[in-house]
Amino acid sequence: MFSVRDRVVARAIAAAIAALSAGVAAATYQYAVQTGSGQRFDAAAVNTVYAGPDARLAVLSVLGYVSIGAVVIAMIVSISLALARGHVRWAMGSVVVIVGANVSTQVLKHLLLDRPDFGLLTLNSLPSGHTTVVASATAATLLAAPPALRPVVVLGGAMATTLTATSTIVAGWHRPSDIVAALAVCLFWAAVASAGASRRVVWTRTTVPAAVIGAAAGVIALGVLGVRPTTGWGGVVDAALVLGALAATVSVFVAAVAVLAFDDDVSRETSHQDADVGSTVGVAGSSLTPDRPWS
Repeated sequence: MFSVRDRVVARAIAAAIAALSAGVAAATYQYAVQTGSGQRFDAAAVNTVYAGPDARLAVLSVLGYVSIGAVVIAMIVSISLALARGHVRWAMGSVVVIVGANVSTQVLKHLLLDRPDFGLLTLNSLPSGHTTVVASATAATLLAAPPALRPVVVLGGAMATTLTATSTIVAGWHRPSDIVAALAVCLFWAAVASAGASRRVVWTRTTVPAAVIGAAAGVIALGVLGVRPTTGWGGVVDAALVLGALAATVSVFVAAVAVLAFDDDVSRETSHQDADVGSTVGVAGSSLTPDRPWS
């Protein structure tokens, strides 16, 4: 069974991540939207990449898959994973992430946040709704997935989130700050769900490599679709910095969600699983603890 210390540490980490993500969202809005220098920086970042007619159609095709239907599918998958592991509260946590993140994003963007006029359009687009859909789906699935499947979810989720986020920029729908804010909103709700459902913190060594590889694959996919630096070879560095920064942000987001992933009682672990103790570290406990594949 879990000790009181396990649960306290898990909730403390979730609370800290929630506070940090809320702070990141607020700071991003304050600088990138409420100041002239922030708006100019955002606009310059958007203009580093360009998509010709064919590439733009390909990018819009990718974004076309991000819909209410995608949200429903993600919710069904995450709920199914949670229930397969025998925990209704985890299924409820997945719903909290998806519903909380997407509703918050729409309320913030359309009702609460404004964009002052610094000569760069006044229509507020922060946070990104498309990014929220994919990132919240990634977070909900990763929270509920069994340890054995998490590296796959991390890899696929990081790629999908990065490709969607960068595609919205190429399409001219969003700015980089919109992406950062959307990820912060999703991470906040993942932390809220984890605080109410997780009982220990488990860190898997493959998480960071999988997140980095997945995010990099998302950027590479964008290039395969035909997206190029706006000013040709002379703009490669600027474009790489912008896309690389976004990919790195997604990697951090996915890795942080993995820290929050739901975990349950380890008392039923077998001696065979104990042999694999080195692959996973139970951060909240006093010793290394392995993962059980489906619980």
